[in-house]
Order: sequence, then C-alpha cells, then structure tokens
Amino acid sequence: MSLPDFKTMYRELIARPSVSALDASLNQSNRAVIELLAQWCEQLGFSTEITELHAAPGKFNLLARRCPPGMAEHSGGLMLAGHTDTVPFDDSRWNFDPFTLSEQDNRLYGLGSIDMKGFFAFVLQALEELKDLKQSAPIMLLATADEEITMAGAQEIARHSNLKPERCIIGEPTDMVPVYTHKGHMSSAIRITGRSGHSSDPDRGLNAIEIMQQVITNLLQLKEDLKNKYSLEDFTIPYPTLNLGHIHGGDNANRICGCCELHIDLRPLPGLSIAELQALLLQAVAPINARYPDSVSVIDLHDPIPAFHGTRDCALVTLAEKISGQQAVAVNYCTEAPFLQQLGCETIVMGPGSIAQAHQPDEYLAMEKIKPSQQILTELIKQQCFV
Repeated sequence: MSLPDFKTMYRELIARPSVSALDASLNQSNRAVIELLAQWCEQLGFSTEITELHAAPGKFNLLARRCPPGMAEHSGGLMLAGHTDTVPFDDSRWNFDPFTLSEQDNRLYGLGSIDMKGFFAFVLQALEELKDLKQSAPIMLLATADEEITMAGAQEIARHSNLKPERCIIGEPTDMVPVYTHKGHMSSAIRITGRSGHSSDPDRGLNAIEIMQQVITNLLQLKEDLKNKYSLEDFTIPYPTLNLGHIHGGDNANRICGCCELHIDLRPLPGLSIAELQALLLQAVAPINARYPDSVSVIDLHDPIPAFHGTRDCALVTLAEKISGQQAVAVNYCTEAPFLQQLGCETIVMGPGSIAQAHQPDEYLAMEKIKPSQQILTELIKQQCFV
C-alpha cells in the first residue's frame, strides 16, 4: 500500500491538534499525531514503538525503525527526528483555521506547518521515493512530545540505553541550512517576598517592588558582565543574553507591595554550563538576600536546556553542506539537539521552512521551497542509508 501524497500527509498532520502549554486548560495530548505517523511508518515496513512519557502522562514518543536483514536495529545508521507538538495560538490573530491546511498565495498555512509537523511529511515522502532501492544502513524516525515546554520527550529518549544511531538530523526549520551548534535556554523566576501594610506607614512593611528594583540593577550588571566576559564568534549574537521578560507585583496603590515576581530568559553559549550560569545568577542576588534575609528566591520555570555543541568538521556536517550547497551555521535559538546528541551520534539541525515563521500567527510553508527541500533531504537519506 502506498502512502498518501505529500499534501494529504501535510493536511492530516495539521488536522490533529497537539498543543503543548504550561496552562493545563490549553495543554493537549499528541497521541493522534503519533498514531498516524506510526501507521504510515508501518506501511513502509518500519517496526514501531509508542511510549508514554513518565514525566508527562498523556504525551507520547514514537520510535520507528527499519534495518537491512541481519543488521542490529539499535545501532548505527541515521535517525530523523522531530517533535509533534505545537505552541498555543491566538485565534484572533489567525486569518486561517490553524488546524486546516489552507493554500493561498503559493503558501501552505497551518499550525505546525514548519514548526514542525510538516517535517514528517518530507521524511515520509523521501522514504517513499527511495523504497525500491536497497537499504544499506538502519533508518530510524523519532517523533517526540512536549518539545515546546519541557523537552521531556527528547530527554527520555536520551536515556534509551540501547539506542545508538551513528548520525541524527533534527528537522527544525532552517531553510535546509545545516546548523552545527546553538545556544541553550534557561527561564527563571525571581520572587521577592516582602511584608505588606498600609502605605501611610512605610516602616511597618517591606516593599517587594523596591527590593526588586535593586535586584534588577544587579541583573543588568550581570547582563553586561556576560556580554563582556563570554564570546563565541560563530554566533551572530556572540555572547550569552539575559532578558527581563515579565514582571508583576502589588495589588493596590495604597498598599505596601508584599510580593513581586520577575521572569527572565538566559541563553548560554556552548562551553558555559548551566551550573555556572545558575551560580552567577545566585551570586547577583546574594547581596540583596543578605540585606533582606530570605526575601529573594530564584526558581527554574522549566528544566534548563544546555547548549548544543557540535563541530563544523564532522562527516555529517560536511555531507549536509555538500548536498545543500549551504555552509553550516550557529543559531541563537535552541532545539532537542543537546539531548539527542547524548545518544553518541553526530547531530545537526536541518529542516524545511523558515524559523521566522515559528510561533507566528498564520504560520506557513512557502510552496516554492517544497521541491528543493525535498530533493536535499531525499539525497541526504539516500547517501547515508542506500546503495
């Protein structure tokens, strides 16, 4: 039985909602997407394993494998990886139904069209085109859950003791430019616990907003220190970044603020460990905590994601550069690469569509990119897994 055509696969993937969100009212299972992919993989002769996440019940990973006769399916070969969840969406900002693939102005619109359900349609189409050739190395397709909030799916796969691919391509949208390294990601809450009271008697309280002002001063100094102390010229923004993203405190003008919370985003470079960055953050707030004992708490909003540290000179990067005609680059956003790299495989990030469309209303894939992207991906798989 043949697979559906490319556009039908795209449409069916988009039609199955799989939103990941910290807000439980928005959070959804990805099971329908996983089961659809498993069905298509089985039609291509793959064995499939669907696993519910321990850290996120109701979310599922798919590992599909196909090996030449007599070859161990756990070792060697190529893994093609991507996540099946999407970010939430603001219905008022979309001009199309996010769950209906809409074709207009030479674009395919839909939630996940490039970030990144659509990647699986490209992979399956490539495997369909190559099905009459003799396979010479194992091929694995990995579809993960919860990338958009916790990366729990990739973290659980990274602990798979019997899974040893030689190479891995993660199909995040890069316009088919190979990515060999990227920054990590930390999101932290700085919570100030003061003492509320009536505004007419300031000495009876401890104003959390005033303490937060001192914290922000120290964080801005840390921001400058990171910029001046650490640098990697591979990146367009060559230093670690610190962003003050969200703040809330107090409840009324005539009341001393008893609690204030700031959310910050940090992007460590390869070589700057999560532990070191956390220590620098605690060091920045320590003098204020000493002045106002136990008033400042630093809380991870999610498990920190380390930077992905690859090299330009590995065989997979060289092959990807040759086939795509594009030089490998470093990027400032993060992916599942640092976790999948723990399997011991050469790893790159490389997929169809532009990262500029990720997390945007009216997310779309430019249709003129379909054919060249498909040709590059098919050739990458062919040269590594077929004779």
